[in-house]
Amino acid sequence: MHDLGFIRSNLELVKAKLVARGANPDELLGDFVTLDKERREAILRAETLKAKRNELSQQVGQLKKSGQDAAELMNETRALKDEIEHLETAAVGLDDKMRGVLEHLPNLTRDEVPTGRSEADNIVVKEWGTKAAFEFAPKPHWEIGEGLGILDLERAAKLSGARFAVYMGAGARLERALINFMLDTHTQKHGYTEVLPPFMVNSKSLYGTGQLPKFADDLFRCGEGAEDKGFVPGEYRDSDHWLVPTAEVPVTNLYRDETLEEAKLPLSLTAYTPCFRAEAGTYGKDVRGIIRQHQFQKVELVKFVRPEESDAEHEKLTRHAETILEKLELPYRRMLLCTGDTGFSAAKTFDLEVWLPGQGLYREISSCSNFESFQARRANIRYKPAGKAKAELLHTLNGSGLAVGRTWLAILENYQQADGSVRVPEVLAPYMGGEKVIRK
Repeated sequence: MHDLGFIRSNLELVKAKLVARGANPDELLGDFVTLDKERREAILRAETLKAKRNELSQQVGQLKKSGQDAAELMNETRALKDEIEHLETAAVGLDDKMRGVLEHLPNLTRDEVPTGRSEADNIVVKEWGTKAAFEFAPKPHWEIGEGLGILDLERAAKLSGARFAVYMGAGARLERALINFMLDTHTQKHGYTEVLPPFMVNSKSLYGTGQLPKFADDLFRCGEGAEDKGFVPGEYRDSDHWLVPTAEVPVTNLYRDETLEEAKLPLSLTAYTPCFRAEAGTYGKDVRGIIRQHQFQKVELVKFVRPEESDAEHEKLTRHAETILEKLELPYRRMLLCTGDTGFSAAKTFDLEVWLPGQGLYREISSCSNFESFQARRANIRYKPAGKAKAELLHTLNGSGLAVGRTWLAILENYQQADGSVRVPEVLAPYMGGEKVIRK
């Protein structure tokens, strides 16, 4: 969400930023100038008439107190009341329209974000690690997993349909080992506080982080009204529950409508959750294996920081995610996303892409984003700067540290051996009960 005054004062800049994202300013902004003018005029006219009505009411009281006829002024007061109600109703309608415009505007990307339309325009910032040289043709993870009996996609489809997976034996243990390894690293080495949040959230929470109202079709809604994916601000029923698409949502909204003490910043939290995504619009993409699932596990990193520290904290968060890949000795590269590939709520994003030799390509395994004050404004999260009378919006950051399922498959593809077995990365051995090789 953007500040209305900022949009009003920087309209041409906003239009240029929208164009850079590949959006149509006319579609998103509509007739912003006229709407803003009509809204302000209705509010100002209502306030002016209220002041006049108050003045007339005082005069009516004075006339009645002195025994004079106040009928004419009383009629005028009643007429003003009706006009004020009409103007206030109009102002509410115009305010709702303006809110609809603002909540559909994406965040404005930073100036250093390269202009582009798709992932093809993203920039490689760095590469790390040495790609393994195999003396055999490396297999994709679905062949390795099925061959070892640790991944069962056929039975998952029987249970739940496409885009689900069942992990068996050492495969299930490897998933659990990765979760514990990631959480231990982030809490013991990187200074994060672990959180175990609910796996269902309400509409207010999804609105605060930017998933609603624009991306309702990408989410799973539960209970009464689940067939209605619409979102109406202010309508929150007891059955208003959605499955979390990422731990970013519950963890960021822990502090919705709160003011944090400056001394607690930066506040760094990490959380494991399953994640649920409808993957609307991805039909036909990544149909093999477990790259794109309706349900997957993830360890998330979330930061609440002072605005002046958000760039440095963004770099720290990204390094924390990279550290997991480096400890696992998985080759990766860091990408700076272009304007057209940057997410709706983000001002700047680094994607970490892990090398998958079985497929001969890099795949995103973490997105580390600086949202600046975009989410904080939507969720009303502030902090009280020392020496200042008013609370201010803080900045929020988050990133995957990491996507567990994609880390799992990256291990299978990078650590596979000619006999079909998979070596266990050294740092994971303690979490695997000392098991060093996964065999059939």
